[in-house]
Amino acid sequence: MTTQTYLVDGMTCGHCAAAVTREVRAVDGVTDTAVDVTAKTLTVTTGPDAPADEAIAAAVVEAGYTLVGRA
Repeated sequence: MTTQTYLVDGMTCGHCAAAVTREVRAVDGVTDTAVDVTAKTLTVTTGPDAPADEAIAAAVVEAGYTLVGRA
């Protein structure tokens, strides 16, 4: 298992967190997520077939937000 934290721009509420969580958890290889709206972070846990940062960024964009980079 690998855990990585990302900065996400645009999240302001629980609805934002739910949208990001839903999209990122749908990415192959993601086993868990945690969103902190106050800190504007997304923590992603992946299995042995970890997706590339680009796949995580695409899921965040699909949710309507911007992945700024790794925290």
